[in-house]
Amino acid sequence: MHHRNGHYPSLEASLAFRSSPSPSKPPGNTPTIAVVIQVNSILVLHRTRTFLLTSDLESFVNFSCSRIYVFAMAEFRPAQEQSQHPGEEHLMDPVPRHHGTNYKAAGKLKGKIALVTGGDSGIGRAVGVLFTREGATVAFTYVKGAEEKDAVDTINLLKQYKAEGGGEGEPLAIPCDLGFDEQCKKVVDKVVEKYGRIDILVNNAAEQHVVENIEDLQPEQLERTFRTNIFSQFYLVRHALKHMKEGSCIINTTSVNAFKGNTTLLDYTSTKGAILAFTRGLALQLVKRGIRVNAVAPGPIWTPLIPASMGQGSPEKMKSFGSQCPMGRAGEPEEIATAYVFLASEDSSYFTGQTLHPNGGIVVNA
Repeated sequence: MHHRNGHYPSLEASLAFRSSPSPSKPPGNTPTIAVVIQVNSILVLHRTRTFLLTSDLESFVNFSCSRIYVFAMAEFRPAQEQSQHPGEEHLMDPVPRHHGTNYKAAGKLKGKIALVTGGDSGIGRAVGVLFTREGATVAFTYVKGAEEKDAVDTINLLKQYKAEGGGEGEPLAIPCDLGFDEQCKKVVDKVVEKYGRIDILVNNAAEQHVVENIEDLQPEQLERTFRTNIFSQFYLVRHALKHMKEGSCIINTTSVNAFKGNTTLLDYTSTKGAILAFTRGLALQLVKRGIRVNAVAPGPIWTPLIPASMGQGSPEKMKSFGSQCPMGRAGEPEEIATAYVFLASEDSSYFTGQTLHPNGGIVVNA
């Protein structure tokens, strides 16, 4: 059966043929069957009974029933892992989507200068692409020696979309280690030297390492994770603010884990909780200067960080990554980047100290 981007045309056609036009009101005693397409299997919920089918999908379509409802489809991914952190996007299968496939730009960031950390891949790359399409000029950071190809690919993408957005300057890639204050100052200095100011600061760079038990969490890793994930945000804001005027904004990437916890990512989850508190406190501090500060808390997103952390030693886990969400799949970077566009534009002029939650339907206490 043909499969592309998580969709099964022949299956969907059969389901559409058999589905009720009003699934919320099944007639009489007609059996209602809910279908969740999972990785290499089909989970069938029939009232109070659950069946797991591993047979061919076409055969399942011919299963004798009169009402079928599809709630979610998970994209099939092969087992994979990457040994080098923070991971490389060009090695992933499938490659994450970051172009904004159905996105319609409207010049919302025309003439703006944006600095996006961790912008060579994943969410950061998608943010850079959509910012560029909206008319912004984008500078981004990446890890020298580990993300060179991804950085070059991203520069080429931003140049490709520059004509659409009409940005004034050429994109800029800056290699650095954001865990140290002097490195963050150099990043800010390079952006200001090239463009003269910073209008949008996106603190997105992060790393995570899976550790099953806290007894095995080494002090070196704990410090490294905090340096990259939260110390860098303090450092960058501290140096960037003198080059940001009224109307500028700061967007910090936190995580759904800050709200629900994660047993094997204690240090990472703790930094994301710190980012949430940092966002709220900084928003209150800067509101009098006319600078808005908000955050985005993504759920499971298909980025290089995943096979480079959760995939290490457990490549089979990548097949079902994200399937625990109500939507039954991991999100794509392009689906998250729109939240950053909203927070960076005047559309969110009455938002500060807030967090957006593109997480596939996971209910959290904001």
